[in-house]
Amino acid sequence: MKVNNKDYQTVWMEGNEVKLIEQTKLPYKFEIYSSKSHNETASAIKTMIVRGAGAIGATGAYGLAQAALEANNENFKEYIEKAAETLRSTRPTAQNLFTGINYVYDAIKNISDLKQMQETAVSKAKEFADYDADACKKIGEHGNSLIKDNYKIETHCNAGWLAFVDWGSALSPIYYAHRSGKKVFVYVDETRPRNQGSFLTAWELGQENVPHAIIADNAAGFYMKNKEIDMMIVGADRIAANGDVANKIGTYEKAVLAKENNVPFYVAAPTTTFDLNTEDGNKIPIEERDQDEVLFINGIDENKNVVKVRIASEKSDAKNPAFDVTPAKYIAGIITEKGIVKANKEEIKKLIG
Repeated sequence: MKVNNKDYQTVWMEGNEVKLIEQTKLPYKFEIYSSKSHNETASAIKTMIVRGAGAIGATGAYGLAQAALEANNENFKEYIEKAAETLRSTRPTAQNLFTGINYVYDAIKNISDLKQMQETAVSKAKEFADYDADACKKIGEHGNSLIKDNYKIETHCNAGWLAFVDWGSALSPIYYAHRSGKKVFVYVDETRPRNQGSFLTAWELGQENVPHAIIADNAAGFYMKNKEIDMMIVGADRIAANGDVANKIGTYEKAVLAKENNVPFYVAAPTTTFDLNTEDGNKIPIEERDQDEVLFINGIDENKNVVKVRIASEKSDAKNPAFDVTPAKYIAGIITEKGIVKANKEEIKKLIG
């Protein structure tokens, strides 16, 4: 995708370094973060310099490739195993992280020659990242078939190209529709507490010149009831075997509202997001993040300096679950690189094979 008319991916590798778009500084600054070791890459995932299911999956894969390049002949297998655990421990909910790390790990775990192991790790990490970008492109192609001219579409959180290597999941069909000449308008949920909607999704749509407006999270029901929203598309951080979906906190309540107001609610995700070993959404671990994300907010002052301010009483604590689970019954369909499927065990099993 383009930033100021230049093509970028969200994550890539140059030599021993992993390059990342620094998402915590958007939309105020566009910077590239250079991670020089697998430990720095793990920290970048944990602190959300990079975030989004596909993006952290590719970053995890590249991080393990970094570890392979850091290793020497003495006990390099132990070094790789420890690095893999460090990367896996960064964030517990998004399935793509584990898929990406395991994709590289499984390819190198039985290789006894150090140089061969290193070359394989780097090539497999890039292969995984390339698959993510290609899968999201195909999600756009399939999802575009659901979008009619003049559609008004709501999103929640950021599942655009910043959340993947390229194209994105939930935004990919919108980009395809826009580029094909369809008129679309996007209602962008602000997505508290980290505001990925207002900070990232709106910034992306602006770069692509897609008409949009940011709305408060609490405004969705108002627009649905007034027939202002034709469909909703969200991403996913993990999809259980039965079709239950874990996604950014607030997704569940949007799905319930959509069902009540007869608004089709779609989930867009590559097959790397599916976890057939997790029976249903009740088994998905939910990350609890620092309460300061709720109690404080970043913004820009009149001098264009980025500042952090407290927005709550100093005597108040906060709870901050990062995700919730939307039951399959609320989902009209799941848009994948292999096509659009119903959110049920039989269809998912047939899709994954």
